[in-house]
Amino acid sequence: MKAFVALSMCLVLFSCNALLFNALDTITTDQSIRDGENLLSAGGTFELGFFSAGDPPKRYLGIWYKKITTRTIVWVANRVAPLADASGTLRVTTHGSLVLLDGNGSDIWLSNAPIPVRNPVAQLLDSGNLVVRDAEGSDPKNFLWQSFDYPTDTLVAGMKLGRNRRSGFNRHLTSWKSIDDPSPGNFTFQLDPNGYPQELLKQGSDIKFRTGPWNGLRWSGTPFLNPNPYYGYEFVLNEEEMYFRYELLNRSVTSRLILTTNGILQRFAWIDRTQGWMLYMASPTDQCDNYASCGAYGSCRVDTSPVCRCLKGFVPRFSQEWDMLEWSNGCVRRNPLDCEKDIFVKYSWLKLPDTRSSWFNESMNLRECKVVCMKNCSCIAYSSLDIRNGGSGCLLWFGELIDIRGYSNYGQDLYIRMAVSESALLPSHQKKHKLVMGLAVSFGSVFLILVLIICVLQCKKKKVKLPA
Repeated sequence: MKAFVALSMCLVLFSCNALLFNALDTITTDQSIRDGENLLSAGGTFELGFFSAGDPPKRYLGIWYKKITTRTIVWVANRVAPLADASGTLRVTTHGSLVLLDGNGSDIWLSNAPIPVRNPVAQLLDSGNLVVRDAEGSDPKNFLWQSFDYPTDTLVAGMKLGRNRRSGFNRHLTSWKSIDDPSPGNFTFQLDPNGYPQELLKQGSDIKFRTGPWNGLRWSGTPFLNPNPYYGYEFVLNEEEMYFRYELLNRSVTSRLILTTNGILQRFAWIDRTQGWMLYMASPTDQCDNYASCGAYGSCRVDTSPVCRCLKGFVPRFSQEWDMLEWSNGCVRRNPLDCEKDIFVKYSWLKLPDTRSSWFNESMNLRECKVVCMKNCSCIAYSSLDIRNGGSGCLLWFGELIDIRGYSNYGQDLYIRMAVSESALLPSHQKKHKLVMGLAVSFGSVFLILVLIICVLQCKKKKVKLPA
C-alpha cells in the first residue's frame, strides 16, 4: 500500500512538473525545447513549438495563437531548412544565440547574437515576439535578438515593417511558397526607401501594388486605414529608421495581416462567436489597385467606364491602343511646358503618384512648396506631405507621374505643372486673378512707356531753349 501511495505521489509530481514546464515562457542555457514540448507566453496568447507541413510532412519550429482553435502560424524559424523528423531541439547557447538541432546534433537553424552576455535566456512574449535577452534585463532596446526583426508572411500588432537607415536592415514580409509549404514564396511586401517611403507589394522585382505615401493618417492609397477605436497606426521616419506598425487599442481584438501565397495582402480579425477568422480588408482589391494600370498621367477609377482616363490636359500616348483598352503606355501632355511661364493645376481626390522619384521636406508649407517646385523646371508636381491640421510639409515629384487612382469621396490634392495655355483648367478665381495680374502688368507697361515719352519730349524742349 505504501509503495502504491509513493508511486502515485511520484506520478502526480511528474505530471505537475510537466504542466509547469509546458507553461514556461522562458528557457535558459541549461534547458531546451524538444519536439512535443512548447513555450507559452505569460498571458497565454501565443505558443512556440514544432508543427508539420508539406507532403511528405516536414517539421518546423513556429509560433501560433494558443487560444484560437484553428492553428494559425504567425512565424516560422527554419522555413528554408525543415526537419525531416520529430527529432528537433531548440537551445540557447552561452553566447546568446538560438540554435535548432536535428537528431544528429547538427545545426538546422541559428540566430545571430551580436553582443554576448553573461546569462542569456530566450523568452516568448505575449506579443508573439520570441526574444533573446540577458536574464537581468527586459528592456527591448537591449534584446540580443528578436523574431519580430525576421517576419515571415504575417504582421502582428507591435511588429515593425521597415528599415534601419544606417545599416540597411530590412524587416519585410515574404509569402509562403504554398499553403502547406512555409519556404519563401514569390511575393514580398516591404517599405521602399527611395524618395518618400511607401509600401510596395512585389512579385520578384515587379511591383504589383503600391500603398502610396504616408499622409499623417494613413497611406494615400489605403482608404480602409481610417483611425478607429480598435487600431492605432504609426509611421516613423527619422535619421535612424523608417517603419510602419499597428497597435491594438482594444485588447479583446485579435487581428493579423498576412501576405498570401498568391500575392494578396489580407487583414483578418478573429470572431469568437463563429470561431473563425473574418476577412475585412484585402489589397489589391480591384483593377485600379494594380500598379500603373493606366500608365503615366492616367487616372484609374472603378466607378467609371472605361476605368482609365487621362488627366485633364493630357491625351493618350497611342490613341488606337487606348481605344482598344490597352492603357499601359499612358498619356502625354497636350501642350509642352515652358518652365518659367508654367502654371500649376490642382487635381483632387487622388491616390498620390509613385514617390520613388520624389523629394520631401517636413517643415515647409504648401506655398513654399510651390515656390521651390516652380524654380526647378524638372519639378512636375507638388503636394502636402501631411494632411492633418490643414496640411504641412512638402512633397515634390520629378519625372512622369505613375500609378494615380481617383476616388469619389476620398483622396488628396495634387498640383501638377502645366503649360500656361492650359489656364482654362484653373478654377475661375485663379483665372480672374491671372487676368487681373495680366491687365495690371499691361497697364503698368503702357504707363511706363507714356512716362518715358513725356520725359523725352521735355528734354527736347529744354535743349531747344539753350543759348547758342
